[in-house]
Amino acid sequence: MRVSRLLLVTLRDDPAEAEIPSHRLLLRAGYIRRVSSGIYAYLPLLWRVLQKVSRIVRDEMDATGALETLLPQLQPADLWQRSGRWAGYTAGEGIMFHLHDRQGRELGLGPTHEEVITALAADLLQSYRQLPVNLYQIQTKFRDEIRPRFGLMRGREFIMKDAYSFHADEDSLRQTYAAMDQAYRRIFARCGLRAVAVEADSGAIGGSASQEFMVTAEAGEDLILTSADGRYAANQERAVSLAPEARPLASVPLAELNTPGLASIEDLCKVHGFDPSQTVKVLLLLARFAEGRPQPLLVCLRGDQQLNEVKLANAVSAAAEPAASGLLEIAPISPEQLQAEGLAPLPFGSLGPQLGDGVLAGARSWHPRFLRLADATASALPLFVCGACRPDTHLVGASWSSLGAQADWTISTVDLRNAQPGDACLHDPEQRLHAARGIEVGHIFQLGRKYSQALEASFTNESGQNEALWMGCYGIGVSRLAQAAVEQHHDGQGICWPVSIAPYEVVVVPANTEDPTQAQLAESLYTTLQEAGVEVLLDDRSERAGVKFKDADLIGIPWRVVVGRGAAAGQIELVERQGSLRQDLAAAELLTVLLPRLEQGRRGLAEQPT
Repeated sequence: MRVSRLLLVTLRDDPAEAEIPSHRLLLRAGYIRRVSSGIYAYLPLLWRVLQKVSRIVRDEMDATGALETLLPQLQPADLWQRSGRWAGYTAGEGIMFHLHDRQGRELGLGPTHEEVITALAADLLQSYRQLPVNLYQIQTKFRDEIRPRFGLMRGREFIMKDAYSFHADEDSLRQTYAAMDQAYRRIFARCGLRAVAVEADSGAIGGSASQEFMVTAEAGEDLILTSADGRYAANQERAVSLAPEARPLASVPLAELNTPGLASIEDLCKVHGFDPSQTVKVLLLLARFAEGRPQPLLVCLRGDQQLNEVKLANAVSAAAEPAASGLLEIAPISPEQLQAEGLAPLPFGSLGPQLGDGVLAGARSWHPRFLRLADATASALPLFVCGACRPDTHLVGASWSSLGAQADWTISTVDLRNAQPGDACLHDPEQRLHAARGIEVGHIFQLGRKYSQALEASFTNESGQNEALWMGCYGIGVSRLAQAAVEQHHDGQGICWPVSIAPYEVVVVPANTEDPTQAQLAESLYTTLQEAGVEVLLDDRSERAGVKFKDADLIGIPWRVVVGRGAAAGQIELVERQGSLRQDLAAAELLTVLLPRLEQGRRGLAEQPT
């Protein structure tokens, strides 16, 4: 391909909309153009990258025996209502674009395809003899992001590979899950990415086990916690650890402490000399559901710990009353909400675990009892400081037994805290957690029977009995992976594409196209490389050499062949984009030197460890 025909339009300055390096570079280098908020056109250079990523994905998926298909992007609401996710995806998280057709039927643009594929399985899979089966697709998905940002990282439409497997038993599901784990590691390695597999929360998709694949990069939205021995890695949403030991509180009789104006743990400790680990903080929150009454929550944490909202959501979903389903949100209770619910004001800033359910009596719509949850770090404190449930008053020397002795409530202990860098590991307390930022590019789930039971997808087993299918789900963000590669592979001059997914492998740059000797040698090398099966660009533009070199660095072609003043003597310069290594050699030696290096690059990184 000649650069003059490439529709290459590069930008000199960073676009104002771009917040992270990969977003800036993809815009500046002419890979994408913004059409609207969170909506981008993939220009020819990026489309070649996406095709290469997709080819690698297909290679590895096909090698596992998975079958490619294509599912509809328009999905009927009734399938999502049957699975219980319609309200959560439209009114709760609100990430599904939904509409009515001319007959008034509700439809959604698919952010994911569990419902559609399960409905198809219910129709197509009838016997254990047909199992297992794994179907995958590569197509555009849609999500109505509240604040689209970072280019292709968090857009409103994106290209994704998703696969769904169906099984007769849990053991078969685990085998396919393990096979997908290995296939994903090969995919990311072949794409030239350093990816880390971490334990993850299953989120709105659900399931009993899940694992994310993170590309390590400073601009990553996710915090990854790993142990130095390599035996543990998890997204912070899921990570567990041993919290630092609390500083013991001196054994004193239970007493009240006057604390006017001290509404925060920080202020309380600063004025009275307590350590935050000696305190229990109480959060009053309200959980809203698609079905069922809003549920007030009383959540207790040790004062030095931070609430993990994902762990809390999981705990609330598991403990909610049977009539409540489809958790929509959890948010702090405000004084205005109490007033609107017909309830008396509460002494925020001085609340304690002993706050009685009586304060909810007469609530107009809320459940009249708190769901009480405590993190293990809080429930393990023998003595602590907490609010006295009266304005400007705290208790010193409180204990769980003293607070609950006359109460008609119990507090469930669950893991609610954020694991932090520096915490000791559960598997080996001598090991400490280390933090890194990561970009999620893949996620695999063991779904179990959540969707098959909801959508009545069953099969006849070997005993002739009907039972629900076991399911797995496996996703890769194809367009997100492409940008993640830029985030991981760039420098001050531009993109440094791995050879395996670069839009072109080599660019031939004649320094002076007006020099017939340079132009002729450049044309000859261009033809020679094409005949050797190399994906090559020829920069035939009538631009200054410096402009062409800057563009070559910006768009990130892995290898550059410079035809300059040495052309008359048959000499050229070979430049590797990653590290800008340069080598002078005879033009006749180009294939001998370059082809082995290209072949090595086409294989991507060495196989990543399991």
